[in-house]
Amino acid sequence: MFRSLKRFNYRTWFTGALISNVGAWMQSTALAWTVLTVLTDNDATAVGVNMALQFAPQLLLVPISGFIADKYDRRKVLLVTQSAMGVLALVLGVTVTVGIVELWHVQVFSLMFGVVQAFDMPARQAFVSELVGQDDIANAVALNSASFHGARLIGPAVAGVLIALVSPGPVFLINAVTFIAMLVALVRIRAAELQPSPRGAKGLGDIVQGFKYVRKRHDLLIIFLMAFILGTFGLNFPIYISTMTATEFNADADVFGLLSSAMAIGSVTGALMSARSSRPRWTFLVGGIAMFTIACTFAAWVPNIWLFGAGLALAGFTAQLFMTNANSMVQLTSAPEVRGRVMALYGAVFMGGTPIGAPIVGWVADAFGPRWGIMVASIACLVAFIVGAIYWVRVRRDDRMSRTGTLTLPPQTESTNIVK
Repeated sequence: MFRSLKRFNYRTWFTGALISNVGAWMQSTALAWTVLTVLTDNDATAVGVNMALQFAPQLLLVPISGFIADKYDRRKVLLVTQSAMGVLALVLGVTVTVGIVELWHVQVFSLMFGVVQAFDMPARQAFVSELVGQDDIANAVALNSASFHGARLIGPAVAGVLIALVSPGPVFLINAVTFIAMLVALVRIRAAELQPSPRGAKGLGDIVQGFKYVRKRHDLLIIFLMAFILGTFGLNFPIYISTMTATEFNADADVFGLLSSAMAIGSVTGALMSARSSRPRWTFLVGGIAMFTIACTFAAWVPNIWLFGAGLALAGFTAQLFMTNANSMVQLTSAPEVRGRVMALYGAVFMGGTPIGAPIVGWVADAFGPRWGIMVASIACLVAFIVGAIYWVRVRRDDRMSRTGTLTLPPQTESTNIVK
């Protein structure tokens, strides 16, 4: 389960990322709560708009961000992006702490943060293969997810307590400090032990290669479609949890943080379960999205906050089964020379739909109540399950998946077989 941690470079990266991820979840919690209760009067639409501003750049900048990830040294790209996000968090923290923050300040911050994230994400995702090599990509991706959601156990709970006791300002300042851990890790990584991928991007004309590559891969197109639906309508949990906490259960910021941490318990379990497998599995993709639909429906209609927390944990577990296996499958089966551009496309599809889904979910929560906001996720992800299940059945029927579960990829790809 933890075999990638035997490598010095990955172990260094993992430690820095874990500390930084704690700060990221603290910031996410504080940002949603500040917009919902400090800058507006429980306006879920405003929270959705803020999320849209943060994730829209990933969709709009995907051709350039993927090109940069494939052309330039990914470690140097990450040093720039991580430094920039740390500075942005520091500026917002000072603005909130001194009490001059307004809604438009937060919106500008979210937009600028999103622009930097658009360049950070594909470089960070593709850099994993350089840390561990082809054989351990799936394990490293799963452990990355475990780190990200393990931090979610700590970050939101700490943020909720700080917000309740002091104010949101110190939360952003702490997040700014945590970026130092990531910068130190990037500097300490041993360049001689890296396994760099071949650079497939040389000029601006190579930008479209990622689109052409994905268009020929029907398996990737199905994964991208399922990820788009999940990312657009299913993962708007800052809206779901904050509105349910504030309006349905009449609780405060500390409970909001604890509920976010409850979801992380399931997410970490799902990531570690995926880490045990040497290859991603289609059964986890299709089954994960199906169980996520059920979990969201359960969470939407439970009568008390304890059952709601249990529903969030189940939603985190099932969503993570899909996300970890989808990410691993995309990385493991993409040709190394276009991996950065493919991952940029995947990130844009997965998170770039948030500008569409978050305002819609926020409006539904305002107009019909937060329970129906969660039902948007259930209904949309049911469609994603149907799409994935139909493809899975067709592949098995066409004898491209053996009795042992090995899915043979189309001949035009340079990739490894995937376990069912």
